[in-house]
Amino acid sequence: MRVPVLLAELRGRDIQVWADGDRLRCNAPADALTPELRVQLQQRKYDILEFLHSAGALAQQQRAIVPLQPRGKRTPIFAVAGHNGDVFCYRALARHLGDDQPFYGLEPPGRDGQGEPLTRIEDLAAYFAAQIRAFRPDGPYAIAGFCTGGTIAFELGRQLLQERAAISFLALFGAPYPTWYRLLPQLRWRLMDHVGRMVKHARALASLSPGKRRLYIAEKVRNRKAQRAAERPAEPDSVVALRAKVERATVAAARRYTPGHFAGRVSLFLPSREWLRSGFEPLRWRSVAQDTEEYFGPDGCNSDVMLREPHAPVFAELFRRCRALSAK
Repeated sequence: MRVPVLLAELRGRDIQVWADGDRLRCNAPADALTPELRVQLQQRKYDILEFLHSAGALAQQQRAIVPLQPRGKRTPIFAVAGHNGDVFCYRALARHLGDDQPFYGLEPPGRDGQGEPLTRIEDLAAYFAAQIRAFRPDGPYAIAGFCTGGTIAFELGRQLLQERAAISFLALFGAPYPTWYRLLPQLRWRLMDHVGRMVKHARALASLSPGKRRLYIAEKVRNRKAQRAAERPAEPDSVVALRAKVERATVAAARRYTPGHFAGRVSLFLPSREWLRSGFEPLRWRSVAQDTEEYFGPDGCNSDVMLREPHAPVFAELFRRCRALSAK
């Protein structure tokens, strides 16, 4: 049993456990601390102390919660950003949801250079869970995640439920199933993307005269060079470097993660129906959730643009439909 799960079970029995230097202290109601739990506490003492000390260190880092729209009395949304940790990917969605919907982004450690990125999905989820419970001790909550952040949000929802928090629903926006981040699926996806580009260009060239084909190829080469130049900063940028460090850590964490069961409702917001054929396997979330439903965006939409204009209003409306179901 993982330490956060064990501590959640103890809290559920009103058993308080805390670190006092290198000692583990415990306060429990009569008969709450069973012989089995006593044995676990004795056997896991040093693991628990290490976890409590690390959690205390994390709590002293920057606040994870970024208010994107703090007004309103509806159930607040706490949303995990994508692999680069940029919570402002939700800015348009939060605006279109209106002033009655509180919306908070969850920013991972490491983006400000004051701490190191966390390298396990379970640790990221525990970090966010502690921040949310400190910020708003009483639920209910709505948890959301975009792209790779969907994997973190899933584990965050699981941990909050294990702590007996009330979760209205878990919203995953364009979230690939974690196995997609592993080596073979990544190679397969890149090959399919490369083949798709070649087919597209071959069809375009077939419809052109020889002279226009040369112009077409020259234009694509120029565009490619310009794109690479734009992506390459003229000088080393510390912000870009920190973001890249968070990206690598988050993707590596998702690659190693195996989802457990989520005993709640998962709402899958998918860019479009054709996105199902992209290899991201988003419908595999059904296999690890108690209840799921799907919401599809317009044809031609993809995960890169689904939360931006002009698609943000569409997904805001889909989210309102999802929210209405939880109110019934």
